[in-house]
Amino acid sequence: MESIPSHPTPILVVDDDQGLLLSIKATLLSAGIPEPALASDSRRVMALLRQNTFQVVLLDLVMPHIGGMELLRQIKAEFPNIECIVVSAVDEAGSAVEALGLGAYDYLVKPINGDKLVIVVSHALERYNLKYEISLYQHKQTFADLGNPDAFKDMIAEDDAMALVFRQIETVAPTGYSVVIEGESGTGKEMLARILHNLSNRSEAPFVAVNMAAVSRTIFEDEFFGHTKGAYTDAASEKKGYFEAADGGTIFLDEITELDPSLQAKLLRVIEERELYRLGSTQVRDINVRIIAATNRDINRQIATNRFRADLYYRLNKYRIKIPPLRERADDILPLARYFTRTHAKANNKSIEALSPELVEALLGYSYPGNVRELENLIASAVLLETEKELRLSSFPELCARVPRSVYADNGLIPLVELEKQHILKVLEYTNGNKAEAAAILGINTSTVYRKIEKFQLIDRIPSY
Repeated sequence: MESIPSHPTPILVVDDDQGLLLSIKATLLSAGIPEPALASDSRRVMALLRQNTFQVVLLDLVMPHIGGMELLRQIKAEFPNIECIVVSAVDEAGSAVEALGLGAYDYLVKPINGDKLVIVVSHALERYNLKYEISLYQHKQTFADLGNPDAFKDMIAEDDAMALVFRQIETVAPTGYSVVIEGESGTGKEMLARILHNLSNRSEAPFVAVNMAAVSRTIFEDEFFGHTKGAYTDAASEKKGYFEAADGGTIFLDEITELDPSLQAKLLRVIEERELYRLGSTQVRDINVRIIAATNRDINRQIATNRFRADLYYRLNKYRIKIPPLRERADDILPLARYFTRTHAKANNKSIEALSPELVEALLGYSYPGNVRELENLIASAVLLETEKELRLSSFPELCARVPRSVYADNGLIPLVELEKQHILKVLEYTNGNKAEAAAILGINTSTVYRKIEKFQLIDRIPSY
């Protein structure tokens, strides 16, 4: 028997007992864990590992052809990061010690307790992803590292900060984890949530997006849980809520911290119990959804001030992705500006072929409090005003009012980009080359400091630390 899901899965189960394979599959699926791949022939395991990206492998200890212990040795030799769970019909301390000594994550004894199986597999997945997450931050990520670059084709990004975000999306997509995406308004949180859904094994099921800021106390239960016919005066027919509409798929809870605190307990109960009741009904309805939540606020501060429940956050935050603001992604500004110029010029039947040098300087020097959305709105308005084939700064009245005259007038003043370069150099000299301390003073990420050093070629001008 060999069963490989059509969508990527992080789990492979290997056992010559086909009945046990199907039982483990059912147990994991019922707990909301992604459908595992199944294999009854141990000789196929190494080939399957080379063809797929598995994170956790469950191995039966006693199998024909290649035993579980030998297979464990082979897996750890070629794929040391994969977490292996050994399963045995005999509770032998010697075998357990040997398996753990070879690098197994855990050792389970048959008959397998379903609750324990779910816990061990969940923890193994978390451990794998924690190690993988650490490795992402230890090494500079590039777009060439992406396994599914086509999935991100609708997002214009060239800055390495977004390469890291995309790699995180690829990492968590097949796991089934609930995810919290943090980022300022206009950074593309919903676009990334949709990409995450499309890369998951739920991609064929619905993606339902809900703006939590627009949900009031009076309609919360009706909108999320639905109602039966006659549940209240205007309930002329039954209605599915958001959770039922997203069944089997993904529900995206945008601006989750805007949900009224009095409603957060109701949301938490459904997430914990994975079931709900429609208004006017006593029939329990199981729900099978993946939750992606997003916020533009500091969620820890919201918890500290009792505006958001800590227990709800911990349920949602199995994996966290932070999208840097556009001001920290300088390499994305011009590609985005050119893309929006082409798009809006075409929509308005204009032949605008380039950006003027003065405009380029101004765009690179602006802070974009509204992020990508603000940049697009600025470009869209400017395209309407532009009469030449080159988009000029004079078509950006709002931008002209916000940037120094030195950016677009030849009056002898220092250009903003040079001012930024000098200020960063001064701060680095003050911190004696300590990038983390410099980042704290500048109010940016340490990774951004490194990019600025490279951009302005400052490496030979700062003290060593």
